[in-house]
Amino acid sequence: MIRKKIAAVLGAAALAGLGIAATATPASAAWSDCDSGALCAYLSDNGGGTPGQVFGTNSDLLQYNKFNNAESLYNNGNSCDAHIFDEKNFGGNNFILGRGWAIGNLDGVYNGTYADDVASNKWVC
Repeated sequence: MIRKKIAAVLGAAALAGLGIAATATPASAAWSDCDSGALCAYLSDNGGGTPGQVFGTNSDLLQYNKFNNAESLYNNGNSCDAHIFDEKNFGGNNFILGRGWAIGNLDGVYNGTYADDVASNKWVC
């Protein structure tokens, strides 16, 4: 339980440091189609539509339409936070999306850098 609270605080602090605290919220029922253990990308804001899902570390998410054109993102990981990058092979701007947290509109992250461009991910446990 303490680890969950620490992860949530760290994730929120990381997002706040990026100036996106207002757009990162605990995930709700709107995100329910994202399978347990997955990082999910959606083509609409606020988890709208069917998610694209990945379960491991990925050096090239741009090959998947839903990540290449993502408008929102949800970390439904089982035990880890998701380290998200805007370039392939873990390069460029990056942030940590805490387990159980979502970003309803990627247009506000790094001035829109991540909208239509979630390029790679790693899991941070």
